[in-house]
Amino acid sequence: MESRVKVLGHPAHQILVPLPIGLLIGSVGMDLWGWSTDDPSWTVTAHRMMGIGVLAGMSAAPFGTIDWLSVPPGSRAKRIGAMHGTSALTALALFAGSWYLRRHDPKAPPLAARLLSLAALGMLSLTTWFGGEMVARLGVGVSPRAHVNAPSSLRTERRKHALSVG
Repeated sequence: MESRVKVLGHPAHQILVPLPIGLLIGSVGMDLWGWSTDDPSWTVTAHRMMGIGVLAGMSAAPFGTIDWLSVPPGSRAKRIGAMHGTSALTALALFAGSWYLRRHDPKAPPLAARLLSLAALGMLSLTTWFGGEMVARLGVGVSPRAHVNAPSSLRTERRKHALSVG
């Protein structure tokens, strides 16, 4: 089934999710590096990346919701999509909680903030697996005309017929 919201022929949700995923995973890496080196500049960077990552993740959520609403009820894709959305929002809430606990002193985050970000990373990993299952296994957000020799997503049906030979 095709995505309902597209940018230049590509699903908006799938375009938007790499940024928050990278920022949020990177924030945990920065945090762990700062913890191991005792260099507060890394934990400050982690704090900033978390905040931006949560905002970026929230910007992707409406587009995923729109696509999920068009998935046939009772299907495996509907159930996996619900788990994907629920785990994504849970991960964002955990990262937001970690960010919030760091707000007064990002140079020396409390242990609870670090533990929350590790739990959020685990939830984010589950989220990305569900998202991959939706796209790669179940074909959600993929054109029903997709195949190894499919035309460009920028080609419209009208142009396709106008340019076809035979």
